[in-house]
Amino acid sequence: MRRFSVFACESQPIIVEGLRKVLAEQDDLEFAGSVAKAGDALDILARVRPDIVLIDLSSGLAPALRLVGYLKMELQASQPVLWVVDLPEAEAFRAMQVGVRGIIRKTLPVGKLVECLREVSAGKVWMEGSDQAAKFLKRKDSYRLTPREKEVVALICRGMKNKQIAENLRITAGTVKVHLMHIFEKTGLKDRLALAVHGRELVTPVESTEENMHY
Repeated sequence: MRRFSVFACESQPIIVEGLRKVLAEQDDLEFAGSVAKAGDALDILARVRPDIVLIDLSSGLAPALRLVGYLKMELQASQPVLWVVDLPEAEAFRAMQVGVRGIIRKTLPVGKLVECLREVSAGKVWMEGSDQAAKFLKRKDSYRLTPREKEVVALICRGMKNKQIAENLRITAGTVKVHLMHIFEKTGLKDRLALAVHGRELVTPVESTEENMHY
């Protein structure tokens, strides 16, 4: 069995030691090292080339996203995961757009951290509530989104807000809210970020709203 390596950019030694012990108990994951600050990680990551990089936000979101950008440009095989205490939805959405493959809160159980690392190592995107999306995708033949709902999801994946979606589809912002309510009910997803993460799977084969207008 292949073992996937995990490197941590984490400022708290006790958390790093906890991560080391958790990974030592896994057959498919291994600890690859750590640094205290994201800005100090570049040289080490270039040598270690881990499969996953857990990035703490103690130095702020901007340095973390700069590291994400470096990974996407120079170490495409190293997948970035934000390891956070909390992260506002707007910032989480921004992080996903620049290439973050997972966002995991430090307050979640250890099992969720392991689940996140395994999903990302398998080439998937992970966030809280991903299991809800997986259940929906398995049964989507029974819970189909309408063409209009797919268009709304596609525009959310492009980072648009309700007003922009309304203008693009030539409907009212109130109608967009109604569509979102129905989408959340059908999919079991809880917010726009979850829709953005799983949107491509949900809207296939409807990819272009400009070419598929339904009123």
